[in-house]
Amino acid sequence: MDIYRALAWLQATPVASTIAENEILFPWIESIHVLAIVLVIGTISVVDLRLLGVASLERPVSRLMRDVLPYTWGAFAVAAITGPLLFSSDAVHYAHNFYFRGKLILLVLAGLNMALFHLVGIGDVGRWGTTRQTPIAAKAAGAVSLLIWISVVAFGRWTGFTMH
Repeated sequence: MDIYRALAWLQATPVASTIAENEILFPWIESIHVLAIVLVIGTISVVDLRLLGVASLERPVSRLMRDVLPYTWGAFAVAAITGPLLFSSDAVHYAHNFYFRGKLILLVLAGLNMALFHLVGIGDVGRWGTTRQTPIAAKAAGAVSLLIWISVVAFGRWTGFTMH
């Protein structure tokens, strides 16, 4: 089965058709998706700003992450459910949208940045995590994360404005 047929099949499923045809369902799902993304980016930004050494300096990095990241993952789960629901309602067009594709690539890059930080950058957090000064690798991870997530939001908005 080629990708176009798979997308057309997805778009024709009862769930996707219901979302596409119901005049209030798509906006509700989209609103929940946007609120989840706000929470994801807001909580990630708190950690990123701490890594950059510009906010929450009185809190140890590991404690801040332990306090904030459960909310990040919960909101990410909501976004990961609502996003595909929105996509399914017009899968063929979304799949051909430059900004939508860019958003997906940026999400992968955000995941890779996070994985790299957790595998390499956080290794000696016990040594530096309680100080106001963070190592350059932590600052870089925070800066890259902020840049990627701001770009995710921009590409998400551009997707909405270019879907005609």
